[in-house]
Amino acid sequence: MDYNVDEKLRLILQTLPTTPGIYQFFDKDGVIIYVGKAKNLKNRVSSYFAKYDSQTDKTKVMVRKVCDIKLVHVNNEVEALLLENNLIKTLKPRYNILLRDDKRYPWLKITNEPYPQLTKVRIVEKDGGKYFGPYPKGNVLWEIRYIIRTLFKYRTCVLPLTKESIEKGKFKTCLDYQIHLCDAPCVAKQSQEDYNTVFNQIEQLLVGNFQDLITAMKDNMMTLAKDLRFEEAHALKEKIIMLENYKNKTAVVSNNIRNVEVYSYVEGDKRIYFNALKVVNGCIISSYGTEVISKIDESFDDLFTIAIIQTRNKFNYDSKEIIVPKQLDLPEGYVKQTLPTTRDLDKRKLLQLSLHNAMFEKSDRVKRATLLDPDRWNIKVVEQMQTDLHLPQLPKHIECFDNSNIQGNFPVASCVVFRNCKPSNAEYKHFNIKTVVGADDFASMSEIIYRRYSRLQREGKPLPQLIVIDGGKGQLSAAVESLTALGLMDKIVVIGIAKRLEEIFFPHDPYPLCLDKRSSTLKVIQHIRDEAHRFGITFHRRKRSKATIRTQLTDIEGIGDTLAQKLLLKFSSVKHIQAATITELEECIGKAKAAAVFRYFN
Repeated sequence: MDYNVDEKLRLILQTLPTTPGIYQFFDKDGVIIYVGKAKNLKNRVSSYFAKYDSQTDKTKVMVRKVCDIKLVHVNNEVEALLLENNLIKTLKPRYNILLRDDKRYPWLKITNEPYPQLTKVRIVEKDGGKYFGPYPKGNVLWEIRYIIRTLFKYRTCVLPLTKESIEKGKFKTCLDYQIHLCDAPCVAKQSQEDYNTVFNQIEQLLVGNFQDLITAMKDNMMTLAKDLRFEEAHALKEKIIMLENYKNKTAVVSNNIRNVEVYSYVEGDKRIYFNALKVVNGCIISSYGTEVISKIDESFDDLFTIAIIQTRNKFNYDSKEIIVPKQLDLPEGYVKQTLPTTRDLDKRKLLQLSLHNAMFEKSDRVKRATLLDPDRWNIKVVEQMQTDLHLPQLPKHIECFDNSNIQGNFPVASCVVFRNCKPSNAEYKHFNIKTVVGADDFASMSEIIYRRYSRLQREGKPLPQLIVIDGGKGQLSAAVESLTALGLMDKIVVIGIAKRLEEIFFPHDPYPLCLDKRSSTLKVIQHIRDEAHRFGITFHRRKRSKATIRTQLTDIEGIGDTLAQKLLLKFSSVKHIQAATITELEECIGKAKAAAVFRYFN
């Protein structure tokens, strides 16, 4: 990384998602200094710091002032583009002004004239006109202008039309009138009232009042059909279909939602991860996420209610309606609560988007906390294990044992060690079973438990707080026998886990403990058990493989371990040795030994 960031920023950059969204840069005083959009938040935000030396001087100045980064997650790039512009317009970050491109987002403007015009502009001015937008891409703007031009007849000329100038006959019709795109108000073929009615309909379309417009057009279509004007009715029907198709493609937020706030949360450990969205005139203008921690064991609903009230006070939110996932105990008359139903698709989408941001808030905070203090979250699991298993001590040090053999052949065992619920690979141990003949899992377990803890006692090393035995009552009883002989039963808790039903067995207790399948305690025990099995079976396969090689090559007269290893290094496998010619074997181990090997396999 070209630019050395502080620890806080480094944690943020390491946990950035690869999803589309908006990123906001804040300075040391918590003032927002830049808002940007990204198709991939991780790549875009990281590039400011990773490519610092290649940035412009203005960008370098901004990057050096960044002390915090906040994100707003959206569904796609188009939403990110719309939301970025709304945030820039509302928040006015300093460096969006200093570092902006010459290009501005396009808007549609209805001019303030007796006979209005519809024009595309890039600068919003206080000139009495009505502005709609912004439109993120040229094709989006082209599509809406095409629909308006197809549905409505209006002038595209720049003539200074007034009632007086029209009455004086100063103008004449143009090509638009000839091809039926304008009804020629310039020569009084259309009244000012009718012309303004057309622009009222255009305004309804631009602000998202599709349904009223579609209903009026359908009524007009039925009237034309009753009057037997079928060609005109059919043309109007095609326009209605075009309008309905466009309505289904509206982005970010439905324009039918005027002024609301959206609140959601996800649960954590004695805390909630909270998100608030502010929607004005159909656009999201701000998003706020935070973590609310319980102080005196408040319920999640209480934390959520407190967060909503504090957020409204903090940002002076004054919407009369809020969208929430559940009914809350708010003061009467404080605000209207809306719980979106299956019919409220737009509001349901808004609530889902807020919940999506709350989930990212949780994910980001957990990742950063884990990077900052890797044991922080594991300690919580350790505490939960102590509660679930009724242990006298926190099980910070856990050891698990497993046996492996094939019909009594190549018997081995494994011991894996976990500290704070994480594998401590350097402490893993393999055991060759020495005193047991045949397939006796109970005796094998008794042997390795005794060998392991008698050695720890001799060397004065610390004992684990919990021992996990991979097996049921039989293996557990064998382990208990060894621990009793060593006088350790009152110092270590030992349990067994049966594979079939994942039941937890305790010594001298006939009834197993059945933990919730989703509990973190059971997941840790399963992880330890699976790790012991993996580690043991790997050792068993390696030992079996070596024994197979020893049988096939060292059974040949005159071939010992050294020559067998030399042959394997040369030919890679016994199969290739068997297929080798006498000349190839002689080059490796000499004539006499090569002849013996060749005779053995041929």
